[in-house]
Amino acid sequence: MTSAVIKFSAILMLAGVVMADIGLKPVTEVCLGCICQAVSGCKQGQLCEGNACGLFRITWAYWADAGKPVLPGTAPDSPTAYSDCTNDPRCAAEAVQNYMRKFGQDCNGDGVVNCYDYMAIHKLGGYGCTGELPFQYVNVFNQCVAAVASAQG
Repeated sequence: MTSAVIKFSAILMLAGVVMADIGLKPVTEVCLGCICQAVSGCKQGQLCEGNACGLFRITWAYWADAGKPVLPGTAPDSPTAYSDCTNDPRCAAEAVQNYMRKFGQDCNGDGVVNCYDYMAIHKLGGYGCTGELPFQYVNVFNQCVAAVASAQG
């Protein structure tokens, strides 16, 4: 699992996503990687299935709420803008960042907005993040966070 998060972080770094400004990029690379792991197993080649696309399983509504980020040279109203973005790791990560910047909140009532809140927001949406999360999703997420923490020593 740690290797999947490391691979995902490498993909983001190669794609030029730098998480330097916490105000613009509230979700850390590790958090993005663990959300990815929990929601899709971070499997490359994960295209559109049902109403969700890409490594982060982003819906059209989520992408629209995130400001409709696009790949360079693509217009937001292009018929393929949504699927092109959500199937690209860099653009999909940008969508997640934008969504969290818009909807970031303390979902678990601990007084802090952190990765656990972003994980809940990603799965349940900006207006439902205090709801019940699927056990398997939370379990994979927690295992990922623990594996990364232990690898970082």
